[in-house]
Amino acid sequence: MRSFIESFGSTQVGSHFDVGNVLVNGYPEHWIATLGPLIRRVHFKDYRRAVGTVHGFCDLFAGGVDWPAMIAALRRIGYVGWLAAETIPPVSFYQHCPEVSIHNTSRAMDAIFELGA
Repeated sequence: MRSFIESFGSTQVGSHFDVGNVLVNGYPEHWIATLGPLIRRVHFKDYRRAVGTVHGFCDLFAGGVDWPAMIAALRRIGYVGWLAAETIPPVSFYQHCPEVSIHNTSRAMDAIFELGA
């Protein structure tokens, strides 16, 4: 991925990095170290590897992301850009009161930010 991005020879090309997606074939903290300053935006998402399908995506902290290691990796590369939660539509997880997903995601994001404080 790093070689692909660098092959364009432009500072205008970078990575929109998705923490949960890379968990399918690696570890976010390793990808962050490899991509370094090429990362332009970050999506927070979690994933359960044991599921192995699209149904493995889950609420933040409910999957396999090592959040302290991931936050530490972002700090090491000096990332200061956007951090956005990307979640599966709440109706997929919450049969009743899907708006609870918004509150749970907000609390999880606050906790993730505290890991790096």
